[in-house]
Amino acid sequence: MALSDLHRLRMLRELAERGTLAAVAAAIGYSPSAVSQQLAVLEREAGARLVEPAGRGVRLTDAGKVLARHAVVLLNAAATAETELANLTHEVRGRIRAVGLQSAARRLLIPALVDVARLHPLVEVEITELELEVALPELRLGTVDLVISDEYAGHPRPRPDGVDHHLLLREGTRLVLPAGHPLAAHPGPVALSSLRHEVWTSSSSGTGHHAMIIGTCRAHGGFDPDLRHRSNDADVQLELVRSAGAVTLLPDLTLPAADPRLAVRDIAGTSLTRQLYAVTRHQALASPALHAYVEALHRHADPACS
Repeated sequence: MALSDLHRLRMLRELAERGTLAAVAAAIGYSPSAVSQQLAVLEREAGARLVEPAGRGVRLTDAGKVLARHAVVLLNAAATAETELANLTHEVRGRIRAVGLQSAARRLLIPALVDVARLHPLVEVEITELELEVALPELRLGTVDLVISDEYAGHPRPRPDGVDHHLLLREGTRLVLPAGHPLAAHPGPVALSSLRHEVWTSSSSGTGHHAMIIGTCRAHGGFDPDLRHRSNDADVQLELVRSAGAVTLLPDLTLPAADPRLAVRDIAGTSLTRQLYAVTRHQALASPALHAYVEALHRHADPACS
């Protein structure tokens, strides 16, 4: 068996993980027909049928599953070889594909990109905004190299095998009210139970922010919030507070320095926090380019976590 192209092995592995030709094509920028053609070439090289029809789609044969399992080993070995070769040179070079939420992109990923461009001009950084629930599978598949993950205290996220979490920042999470709200008249903490009849805004269902708001209202206010507005854009949530009279809980990194139309308060009786992590594949920091970028992220994060 002669397998001449690791790229075709990556397509097979992607199909094993993603399940459809359309999903593979969207992930790697090919058309579904082109993916199918490349897999046909791989079948000829392997001398075995790797894919078979299944309803309106396809599935891996037993041979395809075996080769997909070995493809993971071969692709990881190729990545390790590239890293070791890069370590032999005196120049830090390579491409970093980084993913994060809006606030992380604006306050961490972009400033770190500027640092790396100045210190290591042969490193290319690509930044994409994605929700963590989408980004972590992409990290495991190797289509991105680094993900900024958030985790609210009391609401741990799953940590899949094969990835490492590097703590960047621990920050407060605050109640945000319209400046004219009666509870904003005093600067002290606000009892969450006094907000049971308010209209709330949060991120979409299934996100950590959405779960945090529901959990916090239940645990510290004794009610389920009226989550009438949902957006994964913190700026949209803030505008809903300013203009529509909604209330929300947001971490410090998402808040403007000063806004006369907003009142930011602590919650009485509890301290809400969020942690941000740089998540990479296991041992990926052996790459000089990625190591340089993570160092830059630490410089722009909380000094206590650097």
